[in-house]
Amino acid sequence: MGPLALLACALTSAVAAADDPLPEGRPPNIVLLLADDLGYGDLACYGSPVHRTPHLDALAAGGMVFTNAYANAPNCAPTRAALMSGLYAPRTGIYTVSGSARGKAKNRKLIPTPNRTDLDESFVTLAETLSGAGYATAHMGKWHLGADPCSQGFDVNVGGNKAGSPRSYHSPYSNPKLEDGPEGEYLTDRMGREASGFIEEHADEPFFLQLAFFSVHTPIQGRADLVESYVETLSDSKDAKYAAMVTALDEAVGQVLATLAEQDLLENTLVLFFSDNGGRSPFGDNGGLRGSKGMLYEGGIREPLIAHWPGKISAGSRCLDAVIGLDLYPTLMELAGVPRGSDQMLDGVSIMPCLRGEALDEREGLFWHFPAYLQGYLPSHGPFRTTPVGAIRRGPWKLMEFFEDGRLELYNLVADSAESVNLAAEQPEVVADLHGRMRAWRERVKAPVPTELNPEYEDE
Repeated sequence: MGPLALLACALTSAVAAADDPLPEGRPPNIVLLLADDLGYGDLACYGSPVHRTPHLDALAAGGMVFTNAYANAPNCAPTRAALMSGLYAPRTGIYTVSGSARGKAKNRKLIPTPNRTDLDESFVTLAETLSGAGYATAHMGKWHLGADPCSQGFDVNVGGNKAGSPRSYHSPYSNPKLEDGPEGEYLTDRMGREASGFIEEHADEPFFLQLAFFSVHTPIQGRADLVESYVETLSDSKDAKYAAMVTALDEAVGQVLATLAEQDLLENTLVLFFSDNGGRSPFGDNGGLRGSKGMLYEGGIREPLIAHWPGKISAGSRCLDAVIGLDLYPTLMELAGVPRGSDQMLDGVSIMPCLRGEALDEREGLFWHFPAYLQGYLPSHGPFRTTPVGAIRRGPWKLMEFFEDGRLELYNLVADSAESVNLAAEQPEVVADLHGRMRAWRERVKAPVPTELNPEYEDE
């Protein structure tokens, strides 16, 4: 089932929550489950006809599914920086992974904006904010924002470092922040066990657990028994390995949920499941959306987002509002009862109204700024998956501006979620409105637009 079918079966607004989500007494625990490179259509509850994800399906059935949730970028590090800082990329300087001048120099028309690879410690992270409110904090899995998340407010770090992917999904891991397990131990299983151990140790106090799975990022390595279980239905071995990775991730989620239940914590824990960017072609299933990881088309940035909290968020509810990763920071602050300082800068909004089954107030838009190049890896990409580009989504409309030539593309995502028809020529008033908002936003956040020509560029 693609995104249009999913949207069609959604309610016009989320079902009203059973109770007010703000608890009395002890603040709720927060578990943020973050997948890596998971496509919009990779879960059965988001339409996959192939992947077995019973625990995530149950999480969705028992909570709220978001149909218009977005990552802050089409690749790993900038999305994670936005989640931790609550700020758009121009404020952190983290736009992409590694350098911004990727691909062959002769194909790059512009000199891209330089890129930072670490989140500066001057930013007050979500973990630091929650730690200051009395939460025990733990990061497990992929960090990709510096050497150690413990320098950014986490009490515990298991596996997080500069690396953007594991060397192997089987022990030995060659990870300086993760002790090797028994030979052949599967990394995703290990992350689930580590998370469960942290929950058991901190069951008597409020905690914030960020379990940032390495899965389903390359290398494509599935657990042998799960690979074998998919071989009969998926003849391509790579597809079977990828499907096995998705199911192993689901099993690890199931273990975390089981531990919460065993500790009698489910009713005082908000569990969020999200992904950092769209699926990587040809493995990830982006649910019929255009593009994939590394692109600002929907397939690169629209993500599964599930919120679960028994008795607080109504089972089987859906939110149709457009939300973005940096909204989680102010949401979790509100949930934890942390007042926002008068001088605290956050670019997102609290989505607590969504969790209560209410519509969000209209905002100026959601924005993306990607002043960098990402090389292609499939023939259909050409030299680049993306050239420098910006985008805004407001209401049903999405406008993209490509900085090399000033090209504008406009899509009505409600009528055309696959972004198949560029309406820019037919809707000049909409283009003018959105383009004006995007330019004003760039000015406010000091977003640099690359304009300098590359002397090595070879114009065909």
